[in-house]
Amino acid sequence: MRLYPGNESEKPLLRKVISDLKRRHKVSGRTIQVADKGLNCAKNIFHALEEGDGYLFSKSVKMLPDIEEEWILLGQDYTSVNDSKGNELYRIKECIDVFPYDYVDDSGRTQTIQLREKRVVTYNPQLAKKKRYEIDRQVEKAKTLRASEAKRTEYGDSAKYVMFQPVDKKGKAVDGKVTVLINEEAIRKDKRLAGYNLLVTSEINLTAEQIYTTYHNLWRIEESFKVMKSQLDARPVYLQKEDTIKGHFLICYLAVLLLRLFQFKILENTYCTEEIMRFIRQFRIVQVSERKYINLTRASAFITELAVKTKLPLNAYYLSRGDINKILNHRF
Repeated sequence: MRLYPGNESEKPLLRKVISDLKRRHKVSGRTIQVADKGLNCAKNIFHALEEGDGYLFSKSVKMLPDIEEEWILLGQDYTSVNDSKGNELYRIKECIDVFPYDYVDDSGRTQTIQLREKRVVTYNPQLAKKKRYEIDRQVEKAKTLRASEAKRTEYGDSAKYVMFQPVDKKGKAVDGKVTVLINEEAIRKDKRLAGYNLLVTSEINLTAEQIYTTYHNLWRIEESFKVMKSQLDARPVYLQKEDTIKGHFLICYLAVLLLRLFQFKILENTYCTEEIMRFIRQFRIVQVSERKYINLTRASAFITELAVKTKLPLNAYYLSRGDINKILNHRF
């Protein structure tokens, strides 16, 4: 974990974090950096290669040159990947070629370097349907705001589908009143590319399926952050000193670690984090006398299986003092 000012890019910080991590733990072997497009930049790629490492990043299909976009949209060479029932999950294809990367050196000059890499593109029909629905929703929002002459700041995410242009009453561009125009080209492009995802990697010997699977394992990391934010209330942070902020997140990380160990080692990954957290938050026992307790927790398949695995009376309605001590003193 590394703290840094919120108004700074995390891209250059990534290079320092990885270098410090490898040095502190004496990591000498080759590592592969796997990250989404938010951390994909030429300097991070160069840094990985200079350190003898590799990379696997996603890349925005909207920012590609026309010839690369054309290759993505060409239907040929795609292979369908189906589920056990024969339903199509996604289509995938790959290529190995030399691609240019631009970066600004320490003297402020733009440099271009050619890198040989593998690119894997996937098309997910269900994702495409979802994305097109979201685009239509944003466009409708933009049209409504345009009709009500809303301010630029009110458009939010829908601002990418409009153009703010000063025009006169005849629609000619002038230095006057700003008119909001629907950006039809941006709408068409986003709909055309909906459902496509591009991965770029230095690991040209991996198959397209291996690259796809490796990248999508990031969902575990994303889920861990989601657990910290939604289940453990990691944010917002009502602290100011750096040490206390670090302490706050350390507690959250330890809680996630214990949750993951419980999920994988004890429950053998048969239950999701939401079910586990629901049990932790909702398990209720009320003391009705000196040595008698009542279990008010709602019955569920999760509690039944956990009771069998641990041999604890978790689903019993009446509990004794001995039962409570057995639960509290249990060690996995």
